[in-house]
Amino acid sequence: MLRLRNIDLIKNMGELALLPEGKLLINTINAHSYNIAQKDKLFAESLIFGGKLIPDGISIVKAVKWLNGEKLMRIAGADLFVFEMSRLNEKGGTCFFLGSSENVLSLMKQRASKDYPNINIITYSPPYKAEFSEEENKAMIDAVNTNNPDLLWIGMTAPKQEKWAYTHYRELNINCHIGTIGAVFDFYAGTVKRAPAWCIKLGLEWFYRLSQEPKRLWKRYIIGNLLFCGYIFIEKNRNSKSQCISTNK
Repeated sequence: MLRLRNIDLIKNMGELALLPEGKLLINTINAHSYNIAQKDKLFAESLIFGGKLIPDGISIVKAVKWLNGEKLMRIAGADLFVFEMSRLNEKGGTCFFLGSSENVLSLMKQRASKDYPNINIITYSPPYKAEFSEEENKAMIDAVNTNNPDLLWIGMTAPKQEKWAYTHYRELNINCHIGTIGAVFDFYAGTVKRAPAWCIKLGLEWFYRLSQEPKRLWKRYIIGNLLFCGYIFIEKNRNSKSQCISTNK
């Protein structure tokens, strides 16, 4: 089971800049993914052992502060995207977008060609389904390996994207960073509007998204946030009991 107290999170953008080059999986975690990981063993494993993990959510930042007294900077998936794309654009190379629809990928490619002119963009839209067949998985892996990108983005929404990247990590014969960034595909394509800067700065991006899509997201943010608080309270209580037992010994 996933416990925030026991996982190593990237603390700030400076630490992100120091990540080694070469093959490395970078996942994100927010309250929603934390909740899912409590009941999805493979998803929890992919977050804990998949590679590096960044705190994409103000709730995670505040929870870690409360649990460990540790100060983190929120690093959204969009921040990771801009950081990695800008770094690749400086030297030039190939970026591979895996996931989403052909329309979203086309819009992303058009925008990226202007924002990052030194990057060659390759896209692949997998079938829209809960689980892929062996043939479909092989086709995606072969497409990535054949193009041998300098940067791979996977956008299939959580927990699907994290579990796919973790499960097929060894089959991906590439030597680059792999980022699972979900909603960033839609944000960058412009099919979903991201919250304004002031809203993000105040830690209210979740509220903005809820206001834009209340019917689809109310359970994630209303019920989900309450559930997250409950899980964190239990984790804090367990930590306190463990410390008491250790002291009494």
